[in-house]
Amino acid sequence: MLGLMYPVIPLTWQFGNDKKGIAKLCRLMKKVKPALITFEATGGYEMPLYIALCEAELPAAPANPRQARDFAKATGKMAKTDVLDARIIARFASVMLPEPRPIPDSQKIKEIIARRTQLVQMIVAEKNRLHVAREDIKKRTNAHIKWLEEELDDTDKELAQNISDNPEWQKKRDLLQSTPGVGSAFAITLLADLPELGDLNRREIGALVGVAPLNRDSGTWRGKRVVWGGRATCRAALYMAALAATKHNPVIKQFYERLLERGKVKKVALGSSQRFQLFQ
Repeated sequence: MLGLMYPVIPLTWQFGNDKKGIAKLCRLMKKVKPALITFEATGGYEMPLYIALCEAELPAAPANPRQARDFAKATGKMAKTDVLDARIIARFASVMLPEPRPIPDSQKIKEIIARRTQLVQMIVAEKNRLHVAREDIKKRTNAHIKWLEEELDDTDKELAQNISDNPEWQKKRDLLQSTPGVGSAFAITLLADLPELGDLNRREIGALVGVAPLNRDSGTWRGKRVVWGGRATCRAALYMAALAATKHNPVIKQFYERLLERGKVKKVALGSSQRFQLFQ
């Protein structure tokens, strides 16, 4: 569903999320000439629409579905239908005014990384099944693992080729990997899912990733600072990189151990190490 907010009544149309439906939507939007078209980013299902809108030079701005839903709750709209969703997204756009932005150059890399993550997860799952499988099933499972590992190898080669074809990405990857504890997988994840790195200050980038502690205060009461939200893929990759860095990066290792000596619990010290590594 797509909603455009007009001064008197909100208008709604419905289109199929296929080539024909998207083409029809783009033709209509060309006639309407909206100042902004906002839609939820729904795990990749929005990409055909996003690509078509950008190719048609229409102002497209994907919205975080959690933010849109929280906005709906804040306005007292608890029910959820296609029409209600379209109207809420339109109202969300009119209040929050998200900036239209083109599809990032890193989109293809993001898709390859997503596929790589899926392959790794399937390999781990199949290897875990080997422990309780019968001999005849083990044979088929091992064959499947072999095929998955070959697919993973091909995916890694495709990923490396895409990085090599872009001198700017290659330069950023090499710079990231020059830090002890930062491996190829972590560097490429940041390239794909955190293209803002280098353009924002440390507070903005920390909030974007979801590693910046957030205040929970009311009056004279001071609550514990917590981290939440942000980009889950970056945060997960940063966590594993921070674990490695506390052992192999002399600067971060010293920083981590100093926090432990001051009485910080390991989880808090590791979280601080994550932020330190991101801003290093």
